[in-house]
Amino acid sequence: MASTTVHPTDEILPTGKLGVLGLQHVLVMYAGAVAVPLIVGRALKLSPEQVALLISADLFCCGLVTLIQSLGATQWFGIKLPVMMGVTFASVAPMVAIANGTPGVEGAGLIFGAIIGAGAISILIAPLVSRMLRFFPPVVTGTIIAVIGISLMRVGINWIFGNPFGPTAPSVVNPDHAKWLADVSAAATAPGSTFPAIPKGLSIAPSVPNPKYADLSGVGIAALVLASILLIAKYGKGFVANISVLLGIVVGGVVSTLLGFMNFDKVAKASWFEWVLPFGIASPVFDPVLILTMTLVMIVVMIESTGMFLALGEMTDRKVDQAALTRGLRTDGLGTLIGGIFNTFPYTSFSQNVGLVAVTGVKSRFVCVAGGIILIVLGLLPKMAALVESLPTVVLGGAGLVMFGMVTATGIRILANVDFKNNRYNGFVVAVSIGMGMIPLVAPNFKQWMPHGLHPLIESGILLTSITALALNLYFNGAKTATEDVVAAAKQSDSH
Repeated sequence: MASTTVHPTDEILPTGKLGVLGLQHVLVMYAGAVAVPLIVGRALKLSPEQVALLISADLFCCGLVTLIQSLGATQWFGIKLPVMMGVTFASVAPMVAIANGTPGVEGAGLIFGAIIGAGAISILIAPLVSRMLRFFPPVVTGTIIAVIGISLMRVGINWIFGNPFGPTAPSVVNPDHAKWLADVSAAATAPGSTFPAIPKGLSIAPSVPNPKYADLSGVGIAALVLASILLIAKYGKGFVANISVLLGIVVGGVVSTLLGFMNFDKVAKASWFEWVLPFGIASPVFDPVLILTMTLVMIVVMIESTGMFLALGEMTDRKVDQAALTRGLRTDGLGTLIGGIFNTFPYTSFSQNVGLVAVTGVKSRFVCVAGGIILIVLGLLPKMAALVESLPTVVLGGAGLVMFGMVTATGIRILANVDFKNNRYNGFVVAVSIGMGMIPLVAPNFKQWMPHGLHPLIESGILLTSITALALNLYFNGAKTATEDVVAAAKQSDSH
């Protein structure tokens, strides 16, 4: 038969099987794919409708970029391996920092401008990055990935208890104090008043416990989600265990609905079908420093993708040469450019799906093509996005502890294969780099006396860790890394 000469990665399976296996890939990545628009949309304080639009655009772009990567597009783009593309968590911390500094549509424009700029630069530098592997040994990538997870953990914890500021802050202003200040302000501005003027910007510090913070009902739901995920992961078999996070979120959504914490008004109002259009939320604003920041993130992401592609090449028995590697990395850049245009985020290969290829043994790239088509269809169904947006944050918090914690665990697993016994310098690289990454988490105002132009570069713990780890590794170890080490590290990674 002719099919015996077809390489396993190019094998076209029966339509039914393709659909089922493609859906499995979608379910494995779905929770991670929708988490980023929820995090960034809520950090920007966008309306529920705008957050739902972010989710739709994100799923649509996940599918579109997956098709480009797995099918191939011209001789420039697509590694033509079973790769699912999704939003990288590495970009979340810088985007949340931008959102905190400039909320609303204005901040969204800055984020999308930075993403478009970084995507365009990434396309151009892909051939160079594919040769930079020796600068990113496991001691560097493992440290960076661990700090990404630690940085994101704060988001998951705030989802459970409430954000430090705003309506869910731990304390609120005492109404009696607020009334007193209002009365004094009115008296000071009255004609003929002898009261001194109220100083500009004077406000009363919150001092009364906020009943909305750490509400025990919400904490209970988050605990139920976490317990459900752990039980399914332990007692579920095969595919069910693989989608334990998604099933835990479903359990949390059902319980939230029964308790009255979740309603479906927004789902009812959402249309059944709607095209995803460019610049649906904000027009891009191009800030050079923010573009540079996002480009540094993309370089780290592309290095991680390099290890992933090499590992996938070994799994599928298809050699990944320099040209193929460049095509794959260039697609990371193209996907990020497309993401910015459609008002979503930077894209990279999802490593949990690479792990699924190893688990199932199915090497056909057309399975991921089918998954990409399913994602595009989901992105064109606004009711699906509205349903995800309607989930209470406590539900996502319970799952976030697992999702973000697994990112940290991935970094730790990679570091477990680093030689600390015979090379004591590796300990310095990890120790100092993690310490630098903790600065923005522990002391977020550390930069208040530094030049404002530096702020976007230093307010992300991930970037501080990346720069420190890269510099210290070069200082102590030089640039001598075997490709086999990077492939081994990539095989340890199963979560973004």
